Amino acid sequence: MRRRLKTSSTLVTLAVSLLVAGVVSAGLGAVRVPFASVIRALLHPAEAGDAGIILFTLRLPRVIAAGLVGAGLSATGVLFQGLFRNPLADPFVLGASGGAALGGAVAVFLVPTMSIAGISATALLAFAGSLLTMAVVWSLARAGGKFAVENMLLAGFAIGTMLNAATSALELGKEASNPGIRVLTAWLHGEVGVPSWTQVLIITVVELSALVLAIPLARQLNTLALGEEYAEQLGVRVGQIRILVVVIGSVLTALAVSLGGLIGFVGLLVPHVLRIILGPDHFRLLPAAALSGAMFLIVADTIARTAFAPTEIPVGLLTAFIGGPAFLYLLNQKKRRSSP
Repeated sequence: MRRRLKTSSTLVTLAVSLLVAGVVSAGLGAVRVPFASVIRALLHPAEAGDAGIILFTLRLPRVIAAGLVGAGLSATGVLFQGLFRNPLADPFVLGASGGAALGGAVAVFLVPTMSIAGISATALLAFAGSLLTMAVVWSLARAGGKFAVENMLLAGFAIGTMLNAATSALELGKEASNPGIRVLTAWLHGEVGVPSWTQVLIITVVELSALVLAIPLARQLNTLALGEEYAEQLGVRVGQIRILVVVIGSVLTALAVSLGGLIGFVGLLVPHVLRIILGPDHFRLLPAAALSGAMFLIVADTIARTAFAPTEIPVGLLTAFIGGPAFLYLLNQKKRRSSP
């Protein structure tokens, strides 16, 4: 009972903090919108005036997009770390980044102006490339009729590397003055743009559905952490759990890269920090990671677009600058604690 109350209070605190971070972020930018004005605009959109145009056309879609990217990457980090029983696993461990990069590059250079239902070709092809890559990796891991985690990780690394090389080759075939080069470079470094409300709505519905479906798997991952043979003895269908985790993680990762490009360390750092704070229970970690990841990336994206205004830096660079040293520090602390 006490643990449930603690978990509930933690999630409520994170949800409130996320809401506050989103409102504050929406008010920051080249044109500052006071906190009270943001609240009034949200409560009375028809009476918002110029502030409403700024908020609903530019700021809020980007803030929500950043939250969706952070939530998706962090939740996938928890799922993959639990599946592979490796705290260093991240959302791109199965080569999703390579497939997304190639899909995004094809869209940028071949169909830069195409969109479907308000969703850009870059987002659509990055999403498709990410999913297709993970499907290929999964099929290779099951070659010979027997699944092996090691095969999946090695296949993900190999295919991701090859696809990244293909993206580089596609870039080399273009002149330096090609505007697509700049667009692709920013996207590969991780950049949350301003999506259409249609795109935000579709991705929100799909991502929330995937997260809801992932919650029952969290308890199964707790059992799986004790070993596959032991989990099977307890009635866990290990093969089915693997498929579901990979499918849900693949969808969440693909959604994230379609909105924000390749943003590293979020899916690695956030679950790692929460595991230290909350413990190894995946049932607690999954929702906490989604909320914390959303808040982390909203804050990071706000800093990325305001710290050097009017110049923006890709948020992926900022998460790397923050995440890299922070993760090394956590690893060092963990090593010290485990030393005799």
